[in-house]
Amino acid sequence: MEDHTMRRIAIISALIIFSALTVMGQRFAYIDSDYIMDNIPEYKAAEMEIERISIEWQNELEEMFGEIESLFRAYQAESPMLPEEIRIQREETIMNKEKAAKDLQMKRFGRNGELFQKRQELVKPIQDNIYEAVQEIATRGNYAVIFDKTGGLTMIYTDVRYDLSDEVLQRMGYRN
Repeated sequence: MEDHTMRRIAIISALIIFSALTVMGQRFAYIDSDYIMDNIPEYKAAEMEIERISIEWQNELEEMFGEIESLFRAYQAESPMLPEEIRIQREETIMNKEKAAKDLQMKRFGRNGELFQKRQELVKPIQDNIYEAVQEIATRGNYAVIFDKTGGLTMIYTDVRYDLSDEVLQRMGYRN
């Protein structure tokens, strides 16, 4: 319900902005950043690299958790016959390995983990170039506002005459 209300407020706000800009005679346009990035080879290469790293790290974690599972099964089978001192030692070993695996998982895939940082390293320069191209086009074309239809603002109708996505690609030196 709350998501629906927020979306409705965003649409109403966008309509008010469009109305105000139209009344004031301001120019506006939109881009489709997903379309732009899909037409930039460096972005595709960055996405492939991120995917490769993600799979490699996920496989490493699955191997670690598989080893922990094997150790735990062996421990369960042998624990009734083990002296208490060795049982405690094995439990600690399993818990330490599990903690290490979970720590590595957070380090790699956590909120600001290595995968996030790698994405920033590879994709942010491309996004910055797109933003610079949009700024140049906006200044040259005297646009008051340029929306990104890929973002959180949903556009119910878009006229292709106002789509500057190909122009952004051209400004960046790419041809579609």
